Amino acid sequence: MTVVVQRADIDQQNHVNNIVYLRWVQEVATAHWEAAAPATARDAIGWVVLRHEIDYKTPASLGDEILLRTWVGKATRITFERFTEIRRLSAGSQTLLAKARTLWVPINPETGKPTRVPAEVRARFSV
Repeated sequence: MTVVVQRADIDQQNHVNNIVYLRWVQEVATAHWEAAAPATARDAIGWVVLRHEIDYKTPASLGDEILLRTWVGKATRITFERFTEIRRLSAGSQTLLAKARTLWVPINPETGKPTRVPAEVRARFSV
């Protein structure tokens, strides 16, 4: 998915604020889940974050076009490891700005308690 850096994304150092990168990580993860998961799984499973790790490589600036790419690494019955790359698109190149690793835990949306992910859903997403 692509986004364009907005004025509200910029911090006092005149580049994209760290929290915006985190927001992008969550937005692309949600979009991926919504696009690829079966409707039954989307209705039965919610997600909460257990851990975020972000490595920042180079800053993004106002007006930059940003490419967000995500995929699931190891998926167990109770955790999903998700990777995200954040790249600036410019003049035919894609500069790596940041990369993230997030551990997500599936929850029952009605109870808020952890739940297990069915094997067929794990197989659809996991590498």
